[in-house]
Amino acid sequence: MISLGKLNPNFLEKLMKNYPGVEDNRLIVGPRIGEDAAVIDFNNRHLVAKTDPVTFVSDEIGWYAVNVNANDLATRGAKPRWFQSTILLPENKTTEEMVEKIFSQISYACKELDVAIIGGHTEVTYNLDRPIVIGCMLGEVEKDKLVTTSGAKSGDDIILTKGIVVEGTSIITREKEEELREKGYSDSFIKKCKNHLYNMSVVKDALIANETVKVHSMHDPTEGGLANGLHEIAQASNTGLLICKDRIPVLRESEILCKEYNLNPLGTITSGTLILTTSQKESKKLLERYKTAGIRASIIGKIKDKSYGMKILDENQIKNLEYSEKDEIIKIFE
Repeated sequence: MISLGKLNPNFLEKLMKNYPGVEDNRLIVGPRIGEDAAVIDFNNRHLVAKTDPVTFVSDEIGWYAVNVNANDLATRGAKPRWFQSTILLPENKTTEEMVEKIFSQISYACKELDVAIIGGHTEVTYNLDRPIVIGCMLGEVEKDKLVTTSGAKSGDDIILTKGIVVEGTSIITREKEEELREKGYSDSFIKKCKNHLYNMSVVKDALIANETVKVHSMHDPTEGGLANGLHEIAQASNTGLLICKDRIPVLRESEILCKEYNLNPLGTITSGTLILTTSQKESKKLLERYKTAGIRASIIGKIKDKSYGMKILDENQIKNLEYSEKDEIIKIFE
C-alpha cells in the first residue's frame, strides 16, 4: 500500500513516462518531477497552467487554493490571470453558510492578486469529513522571462525568501488552536501564528526577482518542506547542492510549534517560501532589491555538480540532505 504524502518520485517519473498522452509541439514544459507548472506556446508569449488541491486544512480553504496555485505560476515568472476550482463538500455536514464562505474566500484572494474567476465545479459528495478545493490557475509570461525549476546551474547561489514553515505554522495553529490554548499559549501568539496564512504568497517575491536579475531556477516548496523542494530543484536540473543549516531562517513561531509537535522544520510544508538560484554576481543585486522591498532573503547554499550529491552542513559536519515522501505535518493529524 502507498502511504500518505507524495508518491515516490521514481514511481511517479515512471508513470509520467509510460502514460504521456499525445505529443504536442506547443508544450514547452510538461509533466516533470519538480516542475511547478505547465508551459504552452501561445504565439508571442507563453500560457502557464497549474492545478493543486488543498487537503490539509478546512479553515480559509478558498484563500489557500488561490494562493498555492498562484505561487506555482509565479515561479515560472508568470503573472496569474485566471482561476477556476472544483469544490468537493462533505455529505451531511455542508451548509449554505459553509459554501458561501468558501466562495467569498476565493473571490477575496483573487481580487488581491488581480485574478479573474472563470468557472469551475461544485458538488456535495460522499465519504468526506471536510471540504476539499482543487484549484486551477492560468497565467502568462513573456517568452524571454520564462523560468523553470530545471534551470539551476553549478555555481549558482541558492536564495531563500522570508523563512521556512510559513504555511505549516498557520496550519498547525488553525488545526490545534484549542489544544494550544490548553497548553498555555497566549492569544497573541496564536493570532500571530494563524496570520502567517497571509504571508503565503510568493508572487511578489518571484516577480521582483525576475524583473531584477537573470533567474536560473525558481521553486515553491510545499509538501515535504524545504528539503523536498531542494531535492526537486536538483533532480529537475540534474545537479547537486550544498546548503548551510545555520543560514536557513526559521520563523520564531515556527520553531516553537515544530518543537511542540516534534516536527523537523526542514520537512514541514512551507508555501510562502521561495527558493531561487542565480549567479553569484547577480545575488548581491537581488538581495539589495529585496531589502528595499521589505522582503527578507538569505543565501543558504550553492548548486554543485551532480556528482556531489545533495548535502547539508550541520554543526561543522556535511551530511546527506534527507528526502521524505511524507510531510512532517501529517504527524499532527495522526
